[in-house]
Amino acid sequence: MSSRMSRKPRPRRAPLWRALFALAAVAASLYFALTTPPRLGLDLRGGTQIVLETRNGPTARADAAATDRALEVLRQRVDALGVSEPSLARSGERRIVVELPGVQDPRKAAEVVGRTAQLTFHPVLAASAPDGGAARTLPDPDAPGQHLRLGPPALTGKDVKDARAVLDTQAGGGWTVALSFRGGGEKSWARATGEAACAAPGDAARRVAIVLDDRVVSAPAMQQSVPCRSGIQGGSARITGGFGDAEARDLAALVKGGALPVPVEVVEQRTVGPTLGAEAIRASAAAAVIGLVCTAVFVVAVYRLLGVLATVALALYGLISYAALVALGATLTLPGLAGFVLAIGMAVDANVLVFERTREEYARRPAAVSDLRGPLGKGFGKAWSAVVDSNVTTLLAAGLLFFFATGPVKGFGVTLSVGVVASMVSALVITRVLADWALRRPGVRRRPRLAGVASAGRVRAFLARRGPRLMRHRRTWPAVSGALLALAVTGIGVRGLQLGVEFTGGRLVEYGTSRPVDAERARAAVGDAGFPRAVVQKAGNGDVVVRSGDLSDRDQQRVKTALETYGGTVTVERDERIGPSLGSELRDKALLALGAAVAAQLLYLSVRFRWTFATAAVAAMVQDVLLVTGLFAWLGRPADSVFLAALLTVVGYSVNDTVVVFDRIRETHRLAGAGRASLASAVDSAILQTVPRTLNTGMGVLFVLTALAALGGDSLADFSLALLAGVLFGMASTVLTAAPLAVVLEGRRPEAVAASPTPRAEKAGRGSGAVV
Repeated sequence: MSSRMSRKPRPRRAPLWRALFALAAVAASLYFALTTPPRLGLDLRGGTQIVLETRNGPTARADAAATDRALEVLRQRVDALGVSEPSLARSGERRIVVELPGVQDPRKAAEVVGRTAQLTFHPVLAASAPDGGAARTLPDPDAPGQHLRLGPPALTGKDVKDARAVLDTQAGGGWTVALSFRGGGEKSWARATGEAACAAPGDAARRVAIVLDDRVVSAPAMQQSVPCRSGIQGGSARITGGFGDAEARDLAALVKGGALPVPVEVVEQRTVGPTLGAEAIRASAAAAVIGLVCTAVFVVAVYRLLGVLATVALALYGLISYAALVALGATLTLPGLAGFVLAIGMAVDANVLVFERTREEYARRPAAVSDLRGPLGKGFGKAWSAVVDSNVTTLLAAGLLFFFATGPVKGFGVTLSVGVVASMVSALVITRVLADWALRRPGVRRRPRLAGVASAGRVRAFLARRGPRLMRHRRTWPAVSGALLALAVTGIGVRGLQLGVEFTGGRLVEYGTSRPVDAERARAAVGDAGFPRAVVQKAGNGDVVVRSGDLSDRDQQRVKTALETYGGTVTVERDERIGPSLGSELRDKALLALGAAVAAQLLYLSVRFRWTFATAAVAAMVQDVLLVTGLFAWLGRPADSVFLAALLTVVGYSVNDTVVVFDRIRETHRLAGAGRASLASAVDSAILQTVPRTLNTGMGVLFVLTALAALGGDSLADFSLALLAGVLFGMASTVLTAAPLAVVLEGRRPEAVAASPTPRAEKAGRGSGAVV
């Protein structure tokens, strides 16, 4: 009796721990989602971003320490400007990224933030014309046409303790800048003003010149009340010069911030209007809702009760991924929102893989299944390897985006990575907890078709009846793919790829007009403004987009004025300027990211499969990238940083699809036995078995991308187009390129696929349900 009792199986604790983990994840996500506000990027809330690069000065080298000191000076300037929630951060060794929410005038922002601000105080030696002598001679701000000959500096900006704009009500209501000095600066100021007060009234030597960046901003004369030799005591001074409110505040900010330790240069500048950002948020939110609803309806129609549970898990996936982003403090940008929406569609993939495997397990012995949780458990076990492999390949692409890209595309990589991890938690934990609970109900156990387990699906039934043998023409399919590839390469060679300003350097400005302006009139207006070679296009929302290699802030205003002739009131909705050095650097990084993506995928797949399979998968992936690039070349669409994000996503999705098929080929061929003929039949069988998963997953992604393309506006149209094409090409390349090429490569080697690396789960035994 006791012996029998000792053999009694102990209750399984895995479902309980799984349920507790799912509950904890949802509870934590609710907490962060409700208590932590999202951090929106400037392209969503409007504002200006300036990237400054430090340069070597005559006395200081632009290293990390000098850049940090420059960052602190810039921080004081920005704080004095009164910008709400500014952000300043060092990027790399020599770059500083400044974000100014709500600032729509990039000319003013760059002028105040990027000036060197070398502040000095000089005794005036005499009033004279410029003579080119050793003494410093600068124009007199109070007497046009006259100059002041200055002596050596008596004080510098380092001696200034504080500076603030003050409205002088006793002197006609003008604005002045009040200064206070620190330490030895008080004595130096008293000495300089005391020596000036000893000069005769009306003599230029009675003045002290305040010089900022080689310009005399003020040269006040000492009043009669200032004692000779003693000067102005108390360590305070006042800069006058007929300033307005804004001029006084800007000057105070520069003086208080002090001089930059090294010169800086603006290498990138972006401005987004608040209207454009609000429209992007609404469009992305609407696309997310519509895409999720369409995906939910489709999944429920195909998988019934399991589809309902998957829909609940998808909603919780959205909650978890959003909460993870706000908890990490990630900045949500426009490409990041697109990645968030796209990940919703990709989250369907893991659920579909599990459900299709569950149906297969039930179909093997339907009469012997008394508990639907048995096929479900085996479905999860057998889908595990494919889910991990497919998501790891996507994470590799997202990680490369993070390490090699900059700006918004880096945000896209972060969002996509979080989405992939959250989708695995949603599918493998939350969906399983809900499914285990639902399939335990007696009413569900008696109705396996209602549960979605017993239905094989129309696509699977059709393929089972027809049984096409695709590998009979394994040399024909690559020829078809080669023809498409030749067409794409021809487009790149003949039409050329239109690189965006991120990769070429230059300036792109999007102007909104109160009256519609056609492209020809806009080109004429831009040509009349002095830029006949500028590229002028119409955006999808009716705005005018002007792109030029060299366009200063003053030139931008001239173009705006010229467009007002035809367009009425003209506003700047978007303004991007990239320096030529940064453009070439970004271009090199883009090529490096693509090359690293190919190498990383090849290495990972070689470990997980055979090198022949890895080569076939990477060849199909490269083909998909070239096809999307060729499509953009034929259509004349720009290849910018958002296009790069789409390409690297295509890399992940293409390998994702191929890995699922190869995973099934390995399993099917191992069960059938080695041999070249059996490999071809195994490939046919694997493709037919995975077609329902490919179509169902593809439909989920296409719903979301179609919603993005229709509602995302011009800013997301190219992104959606690239991914739509990439998804379709990826689904086709698995069958037409990767699988036939794998068979051909394996046919050249005597070894069988069965010798490929076997996952540990299968080595442990078939009973584990992890045959992959």
